[in-house]
Amino acid sequence: MAAKEKPTKPIKVTHVIFDLDGVIIESESVYEKIAAEIAEEYGKTYPIEVRAKVMGTPEPETARIICQELNLPITQEQFIKKYEEKVKKYLTNPDLLPGVEDLIKHLHASGIPMAVATSSREDLMQMKTKNYSNLMSLFSHVVCGSSDPEVKLGKPNPDIFLVCASRFAKKPCLCHVLVFEDSPNGVAAARTAGMQVVMIPNPDLPKDNPMRTNANQVISTFSEFSYEDFGFPPRK
Repeated sequence: MAAKEKPTKPIKVTHVIFDLDGVIIESESVYEKIAAEIAEEYGKTYPIEVRAKVMGTPEPETARIICQELNLPITQEQFIKKYEEKVKKYLTNPDLLPGVEDLIKHLHASGIPMAVATSSREDLMQMKTKNYSNLMSLFSHVVCGSSDPEVKLGKPNPDIFLVCASRFAKKPCLCHVLVFEDSPNGVAAARTAGMQVVMIPNPDLPKDNPMRTNANQVISTFSEFSYEDFGFPPRK
């Protein structure tokens, strides 16, 4: 099923799903640095067109896309080994995105069930969030697409969001679920799942990327998020 061409008007939200990288933690620039370093080892550059294809994908798909698009003389397995060594070096203490902590705490205080759906493996997710245990405890559950056996296909397929929604204590109607995403693949996955989406795109993402128009809202920072549009209590 293809993502809808135009988003419907926002409706009241009962459940919220957050992506992790580029939404809760500022890690996308680090991933770009890591991939660029590996590409540079083989005399290659890492252009925005390839970066856009990679955003939001699970690690095996990330490796496949980069190796194929850049024609790297290494296997996907060799790329993943290099990639994960650098992730463990650079991403032990990432920053939170500005405003996301206040948003999460406000939604929690308002009684909105929340979860995280990340393409990362569980061990890497734990490493990246170990300094934010109090904040992560506000989520009912976390789905890690690269290691969860129920997530058969990565973004832009909807599997991770459908699995995540199914694990809420009270199963939501999918059209009442709101996803916060930064990547075109993530927006496509959420829309295909029948959910609403707020996109916080990478500043380098081309303005004409179709996923920008496929989101219900596009914001550059969480301070721009309109709570009332989705039926949330306003910030005091």
